[in-house]
Amino acid sequence: MEDLDMSPVVVYMTAVDADEAGRIGRELVTRRLAACVNILGPIRSLYWWDGKVQDEGEIAFIAKTWEDRLDELTRTVRELHSYDEPCVVAVPVTGGSPSFIDWIRGETHPDESV
Repeated sequence: MEDLDMSPVVVYMTAVDADEAGRIGRELVTRRLAACVNILGPIRSLYWWDGKVQDEGEIAFIAKTWEDRLDELTRTVRELHSYDEPCVVAVPVTGGSPSFIDWIRGETHPDESV
C-alpha cells in the first residue's frame, strides 16, 4: 500500500524540442508516472555549462504527479532524454482544487481506491 500521507508535486522539465518533450511526456503518462504533462512551448535558457554561459532555445514541460512516483519519473526522464543532465525539478503542491488533486492521485495510483 502506498503512503497516503504523500502529496502531489508538479515537475518542471525542459527538452531540446517539442518532439522530445512529447515523447517523454507520453511515456510518463502511459506508465502512470504522471496524471498529465503540459508542453508549454519555446523558452530561452541561459545557463552555465562547459565552463561558459550558454544561450539556447528549449521547450518547457510540466508533469503533475504524486510524490511517491517522483524517483521513477526522474529515472525515466533521464533514460529517455538526450541531455547529459536533464532538468527535472519537483515543486510541492500546497493547495488547489481538491477534486483535481484527487484526480492526480487516482491517475498515478489506478489500482488503489482513493
